[in-house]
Amino acid sequence: MIKSAGKQSVLVNRVVIGLLVAAACLGPGLVRAQESRLRDTIDREIKAAWEKGKLASPARSTDAVFLRRVYLDLVGMIPSYEETTAFLADSDSQKREKLVDKLLADPRYARQQAQVWDLAMLGRKNKLVDGTVGYRNRGRFRVWLAKQFEANEPWDRIAAKILQAEEDGSQLYLAAYRDSDEMVNAVSRFFLATQIQCAKCHNHPYESWTQKDYHGLSGFFVRTIAVDVPGKPEITNQTGNQYLVGEKTIGEALFSLEEIDPKTKKKMTVPIKPKFLTGDELTEPDPPQDYVEPKLKAGELPPKPAFSRREKFIEWMLAKDNPFFAKAVANRVWAQFLGRGFVHPVDDFNSSNTPSHPELLKAIETELVAHQFDVKWLVREIVNSEIYQAADVGAVTDALPQFYERARIRPLTVEELTASLQIAMGLGVEPALKAEPSKDMLQYLGEPTDGQSRFQGSLSEHLFLHNGEGFRGMCRPNKGNLPEKLVQGTEDWNEKVERMFLSVLSRPVTSEERERFVEYLSTDSKDAKQTAQRMEDAMWVLVSGSEFRFNR
Repeated sequence: MIKSAGKQSVLVNRVVIGLLVAAACLGPGLVRAQESRLRDTIDREIKAAWEKGKLASPARSTDAVFLRRVYLDLVGMIPSYEETTAFLADSDSQKREKLVDKLLADPRYARQQAQVWDLAMLGRKNKLVDGTVGYRNRGRFRVWLAKQFEANEPWDRIAAKILQAEEDGSQLYLAAYRDSDEMVNAVSRFFLATQIQCAKCHNHPYESWTQKDYHGLSGFFVRTIAVDVPGKPEITNQTGNQYLVGEKTIGEALFSLEEIDPKTKKKMTVPIKPKFLTGDELTEPDPPQDYVEPKLKAGELPPKPAFSRREKFIEWMLAKDNPFFAKAVANRVWAQFLGRGFVHPVDDFNSSNTPSHPELLKAIETELVAHQFDVKWLVREIVNSEIYQAADVGAVTDALPQFYERARIRPLTVEELTASLQIAMGLGVEPALKAEPSKDMLQYLGEPTDGQSRFQGSLSEHLFLHNGEGFRGMCRPNKGNLPEKLVQGTEDWNEKVERMFLSVLSRPVTSEERERFVEYLSTDSKDAKQTAQRMEDAMWVLVSGSEFRFNR
């Protein structure tokens, strides 16, 4: 019996080893398939809400619509003609999932995430970062962020680095909010999805936040100081100003009392101890007796304190039992790809703004923590869901349907437009990566990204698109671009028009469009100058229209 059991044990071990070897050979795809997939939970929960609300289910998006959507969301530019035709011709039933994996491994993914999160953290027009127009100082921060996403650094570590502000480029976030009030408002809204600014001057009228809560949170940042590095002026959009961030050893947040000082006839102020949003006060050692902060030269930081309040805030924020942090990022990433958060706006969790799908939000939060804040994993699960891949048309007329009855339609950011114009004109990925939005494009087309997926077209945008040279000039046949190749090519005009639509709009041309474009372009086609002008007109019609302006 013992001998038989031994043989059986050896056989079992061999089987187990064989399965492990097979799994290793087949790669991570098999391992992922064995896991309980979040994408299935997403589809199940959203569909259950549709059924409960008696809402019509949307159709699945066409391959062309999905292709353009996922390229813009994951790599920040439309697919090339070659990428479009290859995907549309592919008959593999798993081609969408394979494309998602390919794009998540593409270096452009990190660049796109850096742009999205930079704008979410600093806004489009930050007075320190951007000045009048543009983002002249964002370069170092975006480069640093892209490195984090390229390495797939967990979000909790990225957040810690941003608030520690020690790595080159990471300092811009705190440097952009130069006083403790601005820091408190920015940090609580972005990292904790909680708006506490109303409690600065009075207890919050609708929430439990008090003035002491606000000024207690301010105590963690009141000692933080940011300086410009001498000899590092505004260089280019790729670099920008360099900043350093440090922390003083002493300094307190002050709280105004109702009592009037008999000498100054003003309200008396008292220092208030740092206090976490969960209600606990910070326990800290007394500062060195009779310590005086040294006088600092321009661009100089104070000595590093023996005890850092900001570090204690970071520890609290990233603790496993923190009720704000994981929930905030789960909701924000969902909104990035679905258009609105379960709690919307994404930075305003409060008692009256309850989640539309509380169980799903909790599931995403729990799984994100279990996967150690792996944002790329979460993105993969979201964009592989049926909900993300739904059609963007349907009976619902709301701009942002609360129950995700159709996919969102969003305007391209100015960065996405700039890069996509290069791709549409057949100039390739490298020029698209190097292209920077002009000041005019930033001024007239830079507003759609406000963190809430809102968009309102303006007269100035209309005039820029249709009367300016920004888009029209790109459509002019020259320097080996697509318009020049089409004018000089010997292909049939039907083929040329098909290529135009696949290159610019990432979809096949309809029969009506084909007929009209061929008729227009082939008229007087023996006149080279006239043909070039007509080609410019035809390409301009495509890139200046709403279909190119939006993600469909």
